[in-house]
Amino acid sequence: MSEKLFIPILLGTNRKGRQSEKVARLVFAEMEKHPKIETQLFDVRDFKLPDDDYGQALKDQFPQYRDAIIRADGLVIVSPEYNHGYCGKLKGVLDLLLREYVHKAVGIVGVSAGMWGGVRVIEALVTTVRELGLTVTFTDLNFPRVQDVFDGEGKPVDEGVYGRIDEFLTELVWMAETLRWGRENIQSKYHGQ
Repeated sequence: MSEKLFIPILLGTNRKGRQSEKVARLVFAEMEKHPKIETQLFDVRDFKLPDDDYGQALKDQFPQYRDAIIRADGLVIVSPEYNHGYCGKLKGVLDLLLREYVHKAVGIVGVSAGMWGGVRVIEALVTTVRELGLTVTFTDLNFPRVQDVFDGEGKPVDEGVYGRIDEFLTELVWMAETLRWGRENIQSKYHGQ
């Protein structure tokens, strides 16, 4: 496959002072450099979801996200862990679509101020993204004690993080390429074939 994979990244928290934004920007920058990936950054903070409505009926109010996911071969979600779960705003954004996600890869990046690096938020997200039809990669990416990961200029203090990101992206690319081939070559009720 010579055409680049289109894999957007979704920053999954709107919290003030969020450390997850540094993580999302780092992963996004590495994705932009990857020879097989084209990407676009989405931030749940930019989605003005109504207080009195929810779900797929709203997707046409967010055409940039809708069209990106229709075109996408996969998705990266960066989410901090809040009491073993994830931000409600992230759930609202994910629930805007359904069939648009089916048979596409998803890589999850967990972020935490604690020592476990968002392991539980990844576990919580797996059931949600599976229900949406996304296929979760084997390799996750964790950022424990995120407050200690970056220096004052927002650069990682440990160069080893780049190797972990590369391993994560290698698995994501494999999964996205495999699922793209399947969508293009195997008949499915979800893809109009």
